[in-house]
Amino acid sequence: MSDPQPVYLSDYQPPAYQVTHTELTFDLDPTATRVKARLTVERHASAEQTTPLVLNGEHLTLHALAINGQALAEADYQLTDETLTIPSVPAAFTLESEVEISPSSNTALEGLYQSNGMYCTQCEAEGFRRITYYPDRPDVMATFKVTVIGDAQREPVLLANGNPVDQGTLESGRHFVTWEDPHPKPCYLFALVAGDLTKVEDHFTTMSGRNVTLQLWVEQENLDKTDHAMASLKRAMTWDEETYGREYDLDLFMIVAVNDFNMGAMENKGLNIFNSAAVLTHPNTATDAAFQNVESIVAHEYFHNWSGNRVTCRDWFQLSLKEGFTVFRDQCFSADINSAPVKRIQDVSFFRTAQFAEDAGPTAHPVRPDHYIEITNFYTLTIYEKGAEVVRMLRNLLGWEAFRRGSDLYFERFDGQAVTIEDFVGCMAEVSGIDLSQFMRWYSQAGTPEIDAHGEYDYANAEYHLTLRQRTPATPGQPDKQPLHIPVRMGLVGTKSGQDLTLTLEGEKLGKDAVIHLTDDEQTFIFTDVAEAPVPSLLRDFSAPVKLHFPYSREDLAFLLTHDSDGFNRWDAGQRLALLALDDLIAAHRNGVEKVMDSRVVEAFRTLLTSSMDDKAVLAEMLTLPSEAYIAEQQPIVDVDAIHAAREFVRQSLAQALRDEFIAVYKENGTDEAYAPTPEQIAQRSLKNIALSYLMSIEDDESVALCEAQFAADHNMT
Repeated sequence: MSDPQPVYLSDYQPPAYQVTHTELTFDLDPTATRVKARLTVERHASAEQTTPLVLNGEHLTLHALAINGQALAEADYQLTDETLTIPSVPAAFTLESEVEISPSSNTALEGLYQSNGMYCTQCEAEGFRRITYYPDRPDVMATFKVTVIGDAQREPVLLANGNPVDQGTLESGRHFVTWEDPHPKPCYLFALVAGDLTKVEDHFTTMSGRNVTLQLWVEQENLDKTDHAMASLKRAMTWDEETYGREYDLDLFMIVAVNDFNMGAMENKGLNIFNSAAVLTHPNTATDAAFQNVESIVAHEYFHNWSGNRVTCRDWFQLSLKEGFTVFRDQCFSADINSAPVKRIQDVSFFRTAQFAEDAGPTAHPVRPDHYIEITNFYTLTIYEKGAEVVRMLRNLLGWEAFRRGSDLYFERFDGQAVTIEDFVGCMAEVSGIDLSQFMRWYSQAGTPEIDAHGEYDYANAEYHLTLRQRTPATPGQPDKQPLHIPVRMGLVGTKSGQDLTLTLEGEKLGKDAVIHLTDDEQTFIFTDVAEAPVPSLLRDFSAPVKLHFPYSREDLAFLLTHDSDGFNRWDAGQRLALLALDDLIAAHRNGVEKVMDSRVVEAFRTLLTSSMDDKAVLAEMLTLPSEAYIAEQQPIVDVDAIHAAREFVRQSLAQALRDEFIAVYKENGTDEAYAPTPEQIAQRSLKNIALSYLMSIEDDESVALCEAQFAADHNMT
């Protein structure tokens, strides 16, 4: 094969030929699987009559090739290691081919492979070309009819996309099943699984009254680990109907859990394939976090049925169109099912640690890059996680009702099509009337924007002046940056009342929580009728993926930690307050001087521990110190010993000063109930365990006894 060459977004051309229907027959054999393909092909109206047909194909042995039933001689086509080219074809025709592949020797695990006797596929992004000759690109969408033939004893289960329409026995102990998917899809969503599997089955009634059969196929030893995944699937189906109006469209939805699947999970149409670790749970082997992770992954792959499958990507540069939108959707699902503030805190904690680092490194790239060399390197935190934050900003700018109208228009207008990010954002602009042309820079401009904020209260005129300045550091290949359209959700918290104040901007009352639009390099917002001096609560719910710099005093942060109405910003204030204290302690350790605990941190934690906060999961997050990895990112010089020593000193100081309060919280959140991964129980356990972790940092007799008793009594991994 030749050396890989860069692929550029600017070079995109629509396919010269469309495959409208695909029929495949697989005669399975570990080393010599035969794949017969029958493609219904049409030349695009804009293509020249002399345009050759070029199909992708790798690691295939071609045995037969015919057009409209007429066999082609070797002189009628050109074959390379990567393509099959037929110079002259009619405007519309049927192409038949037969190839041989070796699933057992397919160590790339792309296309059809065999592992431990199980046949499985992985076709995203460019794996289908290892199955048969085909235009392996996402903007070629066809209906599929697939027949799978296998040994009745070794492969009693034969699965593919869609609905089963025929099955039967054959000679020599073999059998077949035929599957039909009436919805056009790109070939990266093709799936096949064959092997010795067993299933659990349930049913779901859609909002229009259709009955859908739900099947979860597993290896026999995993049969007792499926309940949570099935319940998660049904919750996701209900949520997508209620939140987005999206109804499932086939008679059958299948999940297959395979121990040897090479990806975490894949959203193949109607046949989602998961690695067992991403879908199977049992209290004896899984923690609360694992149960929540499975719920999120099952939902994510199901949500792709509309945001990715029914409406897919025109090309792989549009990957965030399906992945960013779907990550946002699964984040909102988890927030609705569990604790919304905790979900946001956890997502942002991960985002700040991982994606900010990607933005600051040598591989920094936009949410929609303009070129790639190897497509498998395209699946990054920027495209997935930052892409989700960009979609969230659209929701923040438009408001939920307009955003929902925009998503409805997007799904209805582009159903069955392969489209672009411009199509998605264009629907949002159309329904809202908001000019989103500047907002599109979020998709093309790399790096993490930074906002420098400054506020001043005018006592004489009862005004609060807030100045915001934005800048984005240079990144590889992008030395110069343009201002972005940044939604800043905010409030003003009165220092006397401890309550959110009504926001009045340019004579318009915005309520007590509002989104202001930062579009220039620098803007000043003047809020009038501000009855008391406030502390600003900025970037509520992390309304934009930026770094915020505001000169908060430690007293300001302690005040927001106890009074801010936004759960995320309360947590963030606590993290900032802890970081300031940790900075002092890191310096003290480095300089060899005595460490002294900041009393403001102690008193802020005391207030939290003695509060009557309803959401115990949020309280547990607020009591969690910044991780050593996150602390290190904030340091100009990373001294791992000093960071560790400082954090341990804070833990021990808090535990010693607030020992009675931690013990009280621990005992209040014990339970004799049988284990269940419910939001209420998970919240209790997280709060109980964070209290115990502080107590164990001092290891006094009572704390050790509590720990030993919990270990002996608990019947779950958490």
